[in-house]
Order: sequence, then C-alpha cells, then structure tokens
Amino acid sequence: MYSDDDLRSAVASGVISADAADALRAHVASGRSMPASDEENFRLLNSFNDIFVTIAAILLLVAMAGIGQAFTPGIDGPPPFSGLLIAGAAWMLAEVFTLKRRMALPSIVLLLAFVGGIMEMLVGFSVLAMGGSEAANNGQKVLAIMLFSGSALLTAGAAWVHWRRFMVPITVAAGAAAIVATIISAVVGVFGLTQIDRPEAILLPMVFTAGLVMFAFAMRWDMSDRARQTRRSDVAFWLHLLAAPMIAHPLFYWLGVTDGRNIGASAALGVLIVYIVMGLVALAVDRRAMLVSALAYVLVTLTWLFDRFGAVHLNVALTALVIGSALLTLSAFWTPIRSAIVKHLPGDVQSRLPATGLALAA
Repeated sequence: MYSDDDLRSAVASGVISADAADALRAHVASGRSMPASDEENFRLLNSFNDIFVTIAAILLLVAMAGIGQAFTPGIDGPPPFSGLLIAGAAWMLAEVFTLKRRMALPSIVLLLAFVGGIMEMLVGFSVLAMGGSEAANNGQKVLAIMLFSGSALLTAGAAWVHWRRFMVPITVAAGAAAIVATIISAVVGVFGLTQIDRPEAILLPMVFTAGLVMFAFAMRWDMSDRARQTRRSDVAFWLHLLAAPMIAHPLFYWLGVTDGRNIGASAALGVLIVYIVMGLVALAVDRRAMLVSALAYVLVTLTWLFDRFGAVHLNVALTALVIGSALLTLSAFWTPIRSAIVKHLPGDVQSRLPATGLALAA
C-alpha cells in the first residue's frame, strides 16, 4: 500500500513525474467514485508488521514503567522515573520506527507514550517537591494546580520538540491539548473553582470556547491543503478529532441530555437539531469527526423517544436501525450531498473548503 507521502517522495527523487503521480491519484479516485479529499484518508497501517511492532513497543514501554516505579515505591502520585523512562524509550524507538521506517501506527503510539511520559514525569516530580501525599492537607491545592498547569505547558513544549524531529501528524493535536489543559488548570488555580458549588458552569464554557478555537486551528491546516495530499491534512484530521468532543459535550450538557433519564421532548428536539447542524458543518468542511463525537448523545435521545412512544422492547434496536441506516446513506452519497451544500455557500467560502466532486470533475 502506497500513500501520498510515498508518491511525493518518489516525485522528489525523480522516480516518477509529477504528472504521472497526479494521473495515478485521479485514477484511484475515479475507481472509488469519490474524490480523495472526500475519502478523508489518513494512514494508520502499512502492513501487519505495524501491529507487530506496536505490540512489542507497548510491552517495552510497560516494562519501563515498572522499572521506573521501583525508584519511588511510596509516592502518592505519578511515579516520575516511570515517565522519564517511558519518554526516553519512546523517543529512541521513534528514531527507528518513525524517522527511518515511517511506520504509522507505532509512530502514533510512541508519540502518545512520549507526551504522556513527559507529563507523568513532570507531575510526579512536582508531587515529590511538594512533599508527596501531605501536600493536599497543607492548604497547597492552588499551588498543586499551578504546578500541574506548568507541567502541561512544558509537555506542550516537549510535543513541539517531538514535532520538529519526527513530524508525526497527531503531535500538533497532542500539543494543543496540553496547551488547553494549561489554560484551564491555570484558571482553576487562580479562581479556586474547586470550592465553587457548580464549577461546570465555568469550566464547560471554557471547554466549548477551546473547542471552537481548536476547530478554527484545524481549518487553518485544512485550508492549506485543499486537495488533502500532504501531511497537513493529517494534522487537521487529528485536530478536528480533538475539537469535536470539546464542542459537542458542552452543547449536549446544556441541553440536559448528559443524564438519559432526564431527557424531555424539547431537549430531544434540540439534540436532533444540533446534530443536523453539526452534520451540515461536517459536510461543508468534509470532516466526519463531529458526527462521530455527537453520536452517543443522539443514540441516547432516540432511544428515549422510541421508549416514550411505546416501543419499549425495541427501542435500542430501532435506534440502531435509524442511526445506522442514516449514517450509511450519508456515507454512500457523501460526495453529491456535499456538492449540493457547498455550491450554495459564498464563493470566498467555497474557495477555502476542500474541493468537491463537482469541482474536480470540472
């Protein structure tokens, strides 16, 4: 299996011409009856060897965690030396399997291990510096939160260093998540939200705002590669995947559907309207992450509706039938539906979105 990265590398080395590479992409797209941009491709597996290497890498990282934990057996918090060994091992493995072998799945796992290891190390050392388990009992909760915020910020910096070295697409999303954690934890520390009766009233708007910012950041990457033929498209994919639940969860929480037992008719209608709007946005920007992230809320809502209207024994089956059929139909006709939506948008907006099937045909 060959990716767009392989084609670009072949063109750069002179193995094939740029016209031949474009012709190959067009041939593959015509055979699938869908343009490559609408496929929303991202590379996860090259072969079964990716799975084999991933399993071996996870076993090694687990071993590093166990060895590191032996250095601080009594700590009440993340063992810092475990994080140090995990991050170091993940970096060294990435030198081989990411930089030289270019294996997708191991690269993702190793990046997550590196970022998680750095965060574990920094938080663990912060706990040690504060005196271990006694810190929370000495009125130092604010300091602990601020140290967590600093650890998250340093983790974002480590993710940036990893990106500069290995250019794994998910790295940008990991760093962005660390920055969001930094900001939210800093606000929690400054305003003492842990002492407020309803901290979600402040936290959820922050998460929702961060989700919108993340979505805009993802769109910036998307707009730089409308044909989705470079690594920038993969970076945008992971950013959309991060932004979608940050937008969806607060919306459905405010609609009152996080507890399925308390759904009312107005809330159910609101969920369906919001999901349709999110579906239209997903079609316009050609990203399915929003539809997936909000799926659980829609399933709960439709289950309640069928139960309310008497289909008690079949409510789950009917919900699965309706949602499954709708999503499969949308997938099968994604390109014509998307083309019909995009052509009604202003021209300057169309010029920034991924090309549709109609545009490619023209």
